[in-house]
Amino acid sequence: MVRSRSLPYVLPFAVFIGLLALRPRLPLGAAEYPVWLIVLSAALFYSRKVISLRCARPLSSVLLGVAVFAIWVAPDLLWPSYRSHWLFQNVLFGSLQSSLPEDMRGAPWILALRFARAALLVPVLEELFWRAWLMRWIINPDFEKVPLGSYARGAFWITALLFATEHGPLWDVGLAAGIAYNWWIVRTRSLGDCILAHGVTNACLSGFVIATGRWQYW
Repeated sequence: MVRSRSLPYVLPFAVFIGLLALRPRLPLGAAEYPVWLIVLSAALFYSRKVISLRCARPLSSVLLGVAVFAIWVAPDLLWPSYRSHWLFQNVLFGSLQSSLPEDMRGAPWILALRFARAALLVPVLEELFWRAWLMRWIINPDFEKVPLGSYARGAFWITALLFATEHGPLWDVGLAAGIAYNWWIVRTRSLGDCILAHGVTNACLSGFVIATGRWQYW
């Protein structure tokens, strides 16, 4: 029964990870972007009853999102060779490279769909999984008995560390982001605020990528 209650929180993220795993084996070319958008939207529609976009502190959430974006890009801007260190690019974490082929980087519709995925869909599916489900599930597998935003040291740091590993060679800034979003769910007890903060971060990062051509972040 607990498993079935977990499904709406876990399914969209699992679908996303599955699509990432299938990409090298099932290349779709330009069709990837509308297909992914449709599939992820369908998964989130399935989970719609557990998604709350209501924000308690919208302005603060926007500011936090901008701050996390600044933290994300600062090391590479301040120290251009920073990311080439073996601590970041290695056998475990892989190499930092864009998943967007060069011949698609000038197509406005592809950039728009990629932006929408990063800024609108990914924040919802990740916050559902990491903050709304995993942090609570670690505290108690019967996670619905745990109020959203409950703090337990182990759950807080395990979630932050796993969130960091999801980001490969960007694990350091991924860890910083994970800590920030974890802190925000504890502070606000609001899924909507975390989704907004995460969405602002991803929107800023996506705009930065398009404006500067630093495609490695995409």
